[in-house]
Amino acid sequence: MTKGLLIDYTWCTGCHACETACKRELGLPREQFGIKLAEYIWPMDEGKDFAHTDNWQYTYFPMPLDACDLCEERTAKGKLPSCVHHCQANCLFYGEIEDLMERFLEHPRQSLFHL
Repeated sequence: MTKGLLIDYTWCTGCHACETACKRELGLPREQFGIKLAEYIWPMDEGKDFAHTDNWQYTYFPMPLDACDLCEERTAKGKLPSCVHHCQANCLFYGEIEDLMERFLEHPRQSLFHL
């Protein structure tokens, strides 16, 4: 069975807990990441540009990168990947792709990753 990671970025708060947990778990150097939080910010006022608005939309999206192995040592012991275990917003889910796909189809603003 193929395992994967479902990211429901509707609820991600941008806390970076997944990044920190991953770096510690994998012992990654400062410049390398197993998961990296992408931050998207844009103006919400129609017709206004970045320089002329105070109304912003923020979206955060945790993205697994090349160093991510879904914490194979942890998951081999029946534990969750470190990023999932430490996610404060409970927006990361680990499991069988088939099970995650059911959850994925429930609503938009989610992404499904597998290795």
